[in-house]
Amino acid sequence: MISLYELSVTNYDRVLGATIRFMQKSATHFQQAGQDLDEIVNMQLAPDMFPFTFQINSVRHHSLHAARGILAGEFTTPDPLPKMDYHGLVELLEVAKEDLKTIHPEELEARSGLPVLFKMGSMEIPFTAENFVQCFSLPNLYFHTTTTYDMLRMKGAPIGKTDFMGRMKIGLDP
Repeated sequence: MISLYELSVTNYDRVLGATIRFMQKSATHFQQAGQDLDEIVNMQLAPDMFPFTFQINSVRHHSLHAARGILAGEFTTPDPLPKMDYHGLVELLEVAKEDLKTIHPEELEARSGLPVLFKMGSMEIPFTAENFVQCFSLPNLYFHTTTTYDMLRMKGAPIGKTDFMGRMKIGLDP
């Protein structure tokens, strides 16, 4: 049986790592091609969609802050980011990945089966910790990571599926 920590933090860490790597790979490509990274930071896929910076903030929020939300028993919407350049956004994810290391398996496991309340304004959605991860946190994390990936691909970044998937946990557990 998979633990709450494996279900959440292990996946958050892998997705953050993959996002950092494909953003760095994309930055190298854009710089070599003479493309302005600020153009990427400010882009939107559609007029009614949030911009690239929101996608990155959401990747951070639905990983590091989701883990913290499980511990606190409450998860809310992300605070807006200050103005950042492309490299600042990569650094934001690097810090989140590093901060995930402060969440210990035992403390997260202690929250197994307990409530996590999602609050957005007056709306509240009650979850168990496991349901929060499976039905809310991970789907949102993958959505915003995919959107980030798609925006970079749309601009010509030479990234592929293996870049998106990151370092997979493979083999058999002993």
